[in-house]
Amino acid sequence: ELAQERMKHLYEQKGYPKDWIDKRLRGIAIRQGLTDEWKERGIKAKKDYAILTSEISKATFGMTPGQYKKFKRIPSKTKLNLRDNMTDLEVIFTMLGERGTTEISKNEKPIAFKENKKVAHRAGSVAGRARLETEKEIGKSIITKQNYLK
Repeated sequence: ELAQERMKHLYEQKGYPKDWIDKRLRGIAIRQGLTDEWKERGIKAKKDYAILTSEISKATFGMTPGQYKKFKRIPSKTKLNLRDNMTDLEVIFTMLGERGTTEISKNEKPIAFKENKKVAHRAGSVAGRARLETEKEIGKSIITKQNYLK
């Protein structure tokens, strides 16, 4: 809780609004739940976490986190976090893909990396379809070059 309060204060100092901060902190909690689930399923190597995360991102947004960073023109040599530069809707669909992956994994209990990758892809695809439907309804892309803070 203390760490979360510090993060909240940090985001406030950077100029993020309260509603974005709340989503971002919820996204961090969802991500932690997902990594805990992957640990339960035997995922240990950092590289494997990166591959699984990329699988969710590709299925949700059509690009890996690295490609997304380039798309948003976030310099690769900096420590700037992609998620800290996402708009509200980008954060929400990231959370949907990751939370969906956690739920499917809890239900199916995959045991091998390959099975975990399939789960990540399926959940990311659900988020991707929801993103496309939302874009159709709002008449614009959720994926944007805009960084949350200028």
